[in-house]
Amino acid sequence: MNVCSKHNIYVWNKRYIYMNYTDHYKGIKLDIQAVDIIIGDSVQQAIRTILDKLERYTGEINFADVYLKKENASNGKNKFVRIRLGIPGPDAFAEDTGEHWETTLRSVADKIERQLVKVQSN
Repeated sequence: MNVCSKHNIYVWNKRYIYMNYTDHYKGIKLDIQAVDIIIGDSVQQAIRTILDKLERYTGEINFADVYLKKENASNGKNKFVRIRLGIPGPDAFAEDTGEHWETTLRSVADKIERQLVKVQSN
């Protein structure tokens, strides 16, 4: 596995945390932006696993932009995830909110997978 990574963590006014993580994973430029959280290795690995799964549905993934944010929500669904996948043709895009990072990531990946299957069938 060819991995080259860089972490940048910024703190503004001791209240806001912004994490930017850039990785080149299997030829895919992976850019993860996290607001008000610092993501751990398990979330980063979950994102790589999702890319492996989605790669089966398309011949090429050029980049993946992942945005994670912890929101203030009274219903407990305070984990917001958005993924944009750069593929030949129109980019695939999905977002969702949930209670846990990994399940919300899987939900977004399932939405993108349905888009890729639809493109394949046309």
